[in-house]
Amino acid sequence: MNMHTNIERADDFRIAETDQPRPVRRWRKAALIAAPAALLIAGIVVANGEEPAPPAPPVPTVTVATPLVRQVTEWDDYVGRFEASQTVEVRPRVAGQIVGVHFSDGQVVRKGQLLFTIDSRPFAAMLAEARAGLASAQSDLSLARADLSRAESLIADQAVSKSEVDRLRARVQAASASVAAAQARVRSRALDLDFTRIRAPIGGRVSDRRVDAGNLVAAGEGAAGSLLTTINALDPIHFSFDASEALFLKTKRDQGRGGVAEIRLQDEPDYRWKGRLDFTDNGIDPRSGSIRGRAVLANPNLFLTPGMFGNMRLGSGGTVSALLVPDAAVRTDQARKVVMVVSPDGSVAAKPVTAGPLVEGLRVVRGGIGPKDRVIIAGTQLAQPGGKVQVRVGRVQPVRVQAPQQALAPAAAQATLAP
Repeated sequence: MNMHTNIERADDFRIAETDQPRPVRRWRKAALIAAPAALLIAGIVVANGEEPAPPAPPVPTVTVATPLVRQVTEWDDYVGRFEASQTVEVRPRVAGQIVGVHFSDGQVVRKGQLLFTIDSRPFAAMLAEARAGLASAQSDLSLARADLSRAESLIADQAVSKSEVDRLRARVQAASASVAAAQARVRSRALDLDFTRIRAPIGGRVSDRRVDAGNLVAAGEGAAGSLLTTINALDPIHFSFDASEALFLKTKRDQGRGGVAEIRLQDEPDYRWKGRLDFTDNGIDPRSGSIRGRAVLANPNLFLTPGMFGNMRLGSGGTVSALLVPDAAVRTDQARKVVMVVSPDGSVAAKPVTAGPLVEGLRVVRGGIGPKDRVIIAGTQLAQPGGKVQVRVGRVQPVRVQAPQQALAPAAAQATLAP
């Protein structure tokens, strides 16, 4: 009875299984096979402590552009100070008492302008004495010539000896010499009288007076003489600087292709003062390895003052064609500069370059890349040498930064409310 029943149930199961569609039966067989395999793989992964590998990162996108080719003027930088083109110490040429000062401290004077007056009365008296001596010498000469003329007229009658005539001739020569000496004394006393009126030997800005009226001054050079004031010629004015031997050699090799100097002051953002190089010293200082140079520039309003500090750039190299890339595209790799370039197949390579000066946000590249290289100008941090990137085309353009009206201008120390 039981056996019959089991046979019937088995037959019912086979009939039910046979009644199902064929695809469902295949899926159930595949599931029965895959389930143990999945459990086996999961068990192996769990047993080994490993995780599934992450998906590969996407290829980074960078911006590339060819270098900008422009004509640029290269400058060499120097630091120096302004100096007067001429400096004169005004000292008296005769001793005496100052009786007049005819200028204001710091005034701009012209050449020949009266500055000081020394009491001229002693020198006028000496001049009068010298003129009197000249008159006496001229009178003696006239008498000697008359005596000689009378003696020469008596020689034919043998009324006078030859020796007497020779003596009279010698007297005439001595009197002539006395007249010449007296004339020299007159000129000397006249010069001394003229030196009592001290005039400006050059035009320029005068310093303050070192001696007031009423003081006695001494004539002479150096410490022996009294210093009255000084005058500086300021138009044109000189800019003196020291150059290294390397820059001196570069300037010598580029001689004839520039020499234009541009200078900016401490509180100026731009190089607004224009001049030219007009002097280099005749030797290099062996102690410092530098040579002294000088530029000359116009100063019509006398704004530039001796001793003033300035930065100068000297365009001795002329105008050259240069490749420019953004300054951010130039990376530092230990002791060298490199830029990242992308080849046609999308691979990245690092090229060492020789970097030059910065021009409106762009760096001059003197060597290492060509005008057709595709340089990475944005996204350099995503690119690695030897890796692949996707490129987006960009352009290299100068960045014109508006400079402030003044740089390093000192602020007021105090302020009060206006009434």
